[in-house]
Formats: sequence, C-alpha cells, structure tokens
Amino acid sequence: MFGLEVNDAAVVEQKQILDQLLSTNPKTQKALQQLIHQVILEARAQVVSSIQFKNGDPHQSRRAVRSTVYKRILGGNINILNSRKAHGTQAYQYQRTLRQGQRGGNRVKPTLRTLQMQSYAPQDRGFILRWVNEGVPGPRQAGTRGGHLSGNRGSIAAQPFFRSYGERALERAAEHLGTLIDSELEKILNKTK
Repeated sequence: MFGLEVNDAAVVEQKQILDQLLSTNPKTQKALQQLIHQVILEARAQVVSSIQFKNGDPHQSRRAVRSTVYKRILGGNINILNSRKAHGTQAYQYQRTLRQGQRGGNRVKPTLRTLQMQSYAPQDRGFILRWVNEGVPGPRQAGTRGGHLSGNRGSIAAQPFFRSYGERALERAAEHLGTLIDSELEKILNKTK
C-alpha cells in the first residue's frame, strides 16, 4: 500500500503566493497600473517626437497628444481628443521680419477669433492635430465672421499619421510591458520565498 502525505502548511503558503500574484490583489493591481502608466507615457513620448509639420510647430501642437490609464480595468490609451479641462492661455507672438518703419506685411488687425485661436495652450490644440490627421474639406473661407477680409483658404488634405504612429508606439509599449510584468512578478515571488 502506498500513502501520500500532504503538508498543509506548504499548500497554504503556495496558495498565499498565488493570491499575491493575481491581478485582483490590490497591491499587485496598483503595481501593474504603475507599469502601464510608465509604458503609456513612453508611447506618448514616441508619438509626440514622431509628429513633424512641414512648416514647423511654433505653437507646440504636438503636445496635445493625450495619454490615459484606466482605473477600473488594466489598460490605457493615447489619443488626440480634447482634454476635459482647459490648460490656460498662451500668448503667441508671431516673428516679425520687417524692420521698424519698413513698409509691407499684414496691416489688418487680427480679429478676436484669430487672437483666441492663437492663445490656446499647447495641450489644448488637439483640434489642430485632428485637422491635419483627418483633413478639412474645402473651400475654407476667411472673413466670414467679422467681414474684414474675404478669400478662399483652400482645404487641408488628410495626412493620417496618428494611427500608424500610435500603433507602432503601442506595440513597442506592449512588448516592454510584458517584460516589466515578468520582472515585477519575479520580484513578488522572490519576496515571498
């Protein structure tokens, strides 16, 4: 006859270790959310550095790329949607190329709407990124609000950059997150042994 003895203390200890490794454990969940936050911020930084405008970005519109880490489930995203809160105003001054007293340039005073568009903080300029990403059908008319100027400003052709930049950055982030989770779980296992 063969017998099998089970050490109850060892089974209870192994169950406690497994419970600590579960994502339902609050400590483990918090550690995982911190790791997700870290890789989402890295992915956002990659997308921001990838965005290049032909004529530069004096308003720093690329800083409007947002990152979010979910609270109820493990995950996050990056997007170019509007922020829920305003980040204040930033007075932007165009560089004047005329010398004092030199003729030329735009003598028309900017409208209130123009000043408003120029005063958005970089984090609030997600609409610019959406215009460039999705395009704006023409014709865009100038002077329709105040009536000072009139003219056709053409259209903005779609340059769908965000999807490719975002997917590439999130794929790298997912790979990096996998290695970070493995090392974090290994740390938890080593602490409990």
